[in-house]
Amino acid sequence: MANGEQSPAIDHLPSAVWAALAQVPDPEIPVVSITDMGMVRDVTVDEGGRVQVTFTPTFSGCPALHVIRESIEGAVRGLGVAEVEVRSTLTPPWTTDWINDDARERLRQYGIAPPAPTGEGQLIQLEPEPTRCPRCSSLDVRMTASFGPTLCKRMYVCDTCKEPFEGFKSV
Repeated sequence: MANGEQSPAIDHLPSAVWAALAQVPDPEIPVVSITDMGMVRDVTVDEGGRVQVTFTPTFSGCPALHVIRESIEGAVRGLGVAEVEVRSTLTPPWTTDWINDDARERLRQYGIAPPAPTGEGQLIQLEPEPTRCPRCSSLDVRMTASFGPTLCKRMYVCDTCKEPFEGFKSV
């Protein structure tokens, strides 16, 4: 590390890795981190100080997978770790229920309607859940496109405040 800094002791390294990953923004929504979104599934450190991070992407075909992988590796290497392995897994599949409550509020403040909870054991709903406008909180909204700028979002317009907005799909 620069300026003579020491890397964290191995017994403190897992918490340091989690803290570093909490600073890695979601590449498509910079107001939330990959840990806020529930993408980081596991951090392990072996006796030699090698770190393995396992993450689950929000969608299997996410175009930002390489950016997420590189950002994870960079954050861990920034702690002075020489050997980092980043693994992705699709099992169990990511769910919007893994987004933490604080992140849901930051999504809303950013102008994205956060997803409704899906609940345990429910099937994916074909009908969209009621969506509240993130600007005025009205439920008088209409979907204008099933797919937004990313596969995980839909496009809406609020008939109360007349503002367009993105809304997260619940999965």
